[in-house]
Amino acid sequence: MPHPHTHLQPDTTTPGVADPAWQDWSTAWTRHVSVLTGRTDLTVTVAPGAGGGAPACFYPDDRRIEVDASHIGAPDVANPRRAGHKKLVPTAYGLLVHEAAHAAHSQWRTPPGTPPVVAAVAKVLEESRIEYRQRSRRRADRRWLRHTVTTLLDPGDAPVDDLWHAGHLAGLLLARVDARILTAKDIRGVRAAVTAILGRKRLLQLRDVWRQAHTADDTDAEAMMDLAWRWCRILGINPDRQPDIPVPDPGVFAGRLAQALTDYLAHATGLTPSEYRARQITARFSAPATWTRRDPTDGERAAARHLAARLRRARTHQPEPDTRPSLIPPGRLRTRHAITAQAQTAAGTIPTATPWQRRAALPPPKPTLHLGVIVDVSFSMHPYAAPMSSAGWILAHAARSSDAITATIAFGSTVTLLIGPRQRPTHVQEMRTFGGSSTFIDAVKLADELLQLRQPGRLRMLAVVSDGDLDDIPAAQRLVTTLHRAGCAVLWLRPADLDGHTFTDTTTLLVADPVQAIDHVADAAVTALEQA
Repeated sequence: MPHPHTHLQPDTTTPGVADPAWQDWSTAWTRHVSVLTGRTDLTVTVAPGAGGGAPACFYPDDRRIEVDASHIGAPDVANPRRAGHKKLVPTAYGLLVHEAAHAAHSQWRTPPGTPPVVAAVAKVLEESRIEYRQRSRRRADRRWLRHTVTTLLDPGDAPVDDLWHAGHLAGLLLARVDARILTAKDIRGVRAAVTAILGRKRLLQLRDVWRQAHTADDTDAEAMMDLAWRWCRILGINPDRQPDIPVPDPGVFAGRLAQALTDYLAHATGLTPSEYRARQITARFSAPATWTRRDPTDGERAAARHLAARLRRARTHQPEPDTRPSLIPPGRLRTRHAITAQAQTAAGTIPTATPWQRRAALPPPKPTLHLGVIVDVSFSMHPYAAPMSSAGWILAHAARSSDAITATIAFGSTVTLLIGPRQRPTHVQEMRTFGGSSTFIDAVKLADELLQLRQPGRLRMLAVVSDGDLDDIPAAQRLVTTLHRAGCAVLWLRPADLDGHTFTDTTTLLVADPVQAIDHVADAAVTALEQA
């Protein structure tokens, strides 16, 4: 997701993106933008890919607004010359209103030599300030500005729970409550998460800053810079010593901020949090078009049945003395239940009470196994692509019939969700090796999100098939250590013929034959269940 400043480009002159199919929209909105801004020198371009990588963008030097047509759909979805068209494309029209607010009220420029972190804070404060000004001038625009919030936000805006990102989220959402764009009820969960990290006193200080920003004049750059410096001091940042924008630690999992932001976005889009996450995951981690599918072989079907049987036996291989209720003797009579059964019979209903209790050897209760498999598909791991493609299909089918939850994820230059939890694929997805292994960290975080690997009270295991030659080994080690300390076992299968890094807090096995990797993962799952 682009940060707020990426849709306001004051010093960039770029050629406009044009598309003849969308010319009617560009013409109609160019005519309409003067109503929104009071300016007659602006042009609007609507086209697929417009916006400079953001949903929409304002170029002050060019006096041009661009809106990405993907938020409209097709050119014929509505007639842009009719006033009622905005109801059919509320998000796109809200983006136009938001950029119009920038055109009307973002009249100040960041002074040269301003530390980047201060400039970034000022741009965040500007988001709610210009919407507050636009709403004050045109009250009906609030309805459309609300639609832009979900478009301009993403769970990636809160990758870690630290002061900077909590403040960033407060400036984007909580400040819009005081701008009277959102309501306190809208962001109740976000406010709780932000307060837990910042503390009430610090949050009140930040609120005072953004409320003062709302009263700043459209041309008062000095006031905006002073407020941005004050914001940094409240968060414990010295821009003279830390001029750059803080970067999140990649070796830390997402926390309360990401959860709260996801819940907000899900509610705003009319979805449950699980439905929203499923859509986001499908959009971000789908298999490349070059990966093919095939029918499972008889050997793979037999392997899935065999593994399912092993997992079932692992759950029941040690019966323990226990008692269970029964409708008929022998056993110990339970008087209260016997009276209940008689009353049910007298009432003419089928007895559901169980008057007898007998001793029996029952299997002990076992937790559900949550197993994540992460496969390295960088070029050096080519021999393992085919066997691990089979492994993903086998595990998914075995887990379905043995009360287990598995997910298979591939990482290389990108992350691909091969098989998600509780899926039973009809075809085997053939992985292809390519590029490097730069996305291991993202793959581990995805596995944690899908399977809750850090959550206690369940049996968790992560199996990694990789040579360990990763881009950011220290960050990867911190993630692995976090999982280990949370009680999630980490099994690392390393090819014996490849040089690589051995991680601590893992059980590392050298694999000579790629086919053996499947057996190792299966054996580890069975052992985990037996020892649970």
